[in-house]
Amino acid sequence: MFLCLLWVGLNAFSLGYGYIHIRELMTHALSKAMPAIYIFILIGMVIASFMHSGTIATLIYYGLSWLSPSLFLAVGLLLCALMSVATGTSWGTVGTLGVVFIGIGSAMNIPLPLVAGMIVCGATFGDKMSPISDTTNLAAMSAGTNIYRHIYAMLFTTTPTFILTFIVFLVIGFSYGEQNLNVIEVTSIQTALANVYSLTPLITLLPLILLSLLSIKKVPAEVTMSCSIILAVLIAIFYQGESTVTVLNALWDNTPASTGIANVDALLGRGGISSMSWTLLLALMAIALGGILHGAGFLSALLAGIIKRVQRTTTLIATTIMSSFLGNIAMGEAYISIILSCQLFKPKYEKQKLDTAMLSRSVEEGATMTTGLIP
Repeated sequence: MFLCLLWVGLNAFSLGYGYIHIRELMTHALSKAMPAIYIFILIGMVIASFMHSGTIATLIYYGLSWLSPSLFLAVGLLLCALMSVATGTSWGTVGTLGVVFIGIGSAMNIPLPLVAGMIVCGATFGDKMSPISDTTNLAAMSAGTNIYRHIYAMLFTTTPTFILTFIVFLVIGFSYGEQNLNVIEVTSIQTALANVYSLTPLITLLPLILLSLLSIKKVPAEVTMSCSIILAVLIAIFYQGESTVTVLNALWDNTPASTGIANVDALLGRGGISSMSWTLLLALMAIALGGILHGAGFLSALLAGIIKRVQRTTTLIATTIMSSFLGNIAMGEAYISIILSCQLFKPKYEKQKLDTAMLSRSVEEGATMTTGLIP
């Protein structure tokens, strides 16, 4: 990314743009992204506080109680989706709860590619619909729309898809109803969680409920997240009995839990401001690059011929989705694909007086949703 910045900067300089002007193009692009940067910082704190308050542990504990051989795929889909909504990460869900489901599915002789597909489907849905997801916030920021408006727009395409997927896994799951559930593995996870946390849903789920209610009421994301963080911290200190220093340090850099199960410990150790640094710094460099590409006219020159031919709204949306997908294939990175696709197509959406939430939704469907399809 740094080499790309240098290369594009040199090309802009050769076209007559001075150093100060080039820097101003970068700074202008970054200044428009500042509201999302605040949210990125808060995302890490929300995740860490939810871990220490026992919110995530409660979801895992009671969620595993719903499992049965015939409903394994359908319930697993719901649990992965719920976990991703609560934690804001599909990768974290796949790498933790997903690993547990792979083990259980293997013990029940359910084809592992089918189990993996269920895990990725659920995790990706939750990631898209979570107000604390980095890709969701990144798409809204890059398109210049409100995070809640973005999520609302995605409901019209994502919800029907999720319902159809749930039905498919439900029907397939009935053919494996005679298999045996690995009760030992499920019980061991639940016992380990119960030994570390006090798991009373009416208390531990309050931060998640507050986050959901304020989100539905469209309270500004920064206020919503801050209130949820404060409530989760209070529960962690006064109900879970953790020290104030430990909880506050976790808001900066969380550490693995001590349940004795490696995958679960890794999941419960996620979060903290520092955990968002990689995504945030990558986004800052990509946005700066986009500022030069857009401000110096590179993007308009590259795509003028293609975008000029696109007149119908349906064609524009299809082109946006395909462009984001190709960006994923070319760069192997959804973050950069999201940012650059938004910068590429935003002028066309504005020219056709389309809601910017349609842009952010299309970019997410082309980038976020296809990440799991690219090796």
